[in-house]
Amino acid sequence: MISTQRRYSLDEYRTIEEKAEGRREYRDGEIVPMPGGTLKHSRIGRNILTYLDYVLRDSQFEAINSDLRLWIPEYRRGVYPDVMIFEGEPQLNEHRNDEVLNPVVIVEVLSPSTADYDRQAKFRIYRSIPCFREYLLVEQDEPFVEHYSKQAQGWLLTDFNRLEQSICLESVKVELPLTEIYRGIEFESAIAD
Repeated sequence: MISTQRRYSLDEYRTIEEKAEGRREYRDGEIVPMPGGTLKHSRIGRNILTYLDYVLRDSQFEAINSDLRLWIPEYRRGVYPDVMIFEGEPQLNEHRNDEVLNPVVIVEVLSPSTADYDRQAKFRIYRSIPCFREYLLVEQDEPFVEHYSKQAQGWLLTDFNRLEQSICLESVKVELPLTEIYRGIEFESAIAD
């Protein structure tokens, strides 16, 4: 187990990550183990990636899964978003093939243990990426997606909570239906009578 009490250099972190079985975020010297996901979390992430991969296949955009680390230089952070979309070729950090710098869209499937972090601190950090234009936060226990889009005056939030709705990802010119996000996902009824 990695101790979060000592500080690690970026090179030490990268060496640990290359050999690690699980994933860890790098937070400016601190190594933070990431919790494992649920079956719903994995299926939702797969659904989003599969759909986006299909609809973007003949465009200049590419969707990538959570195996690739996003490096955020301003905050010295290495994170693993569930899905990222790139315009053109992903820009590698220092010619590393495991770190990228330039997503235009980031998708996070929320977990109870990370939802507040994803909504607040992580979103603030993501906003330092110059080309970053849209952010999706996807609930796994109910059909609910928060869509943030960069506007001239700041970030605009739009909520989606009905399966018949679609999210317009303007930066990549794609409609993402909630039925595709939640394909094969069963929800427990909110209140039993």
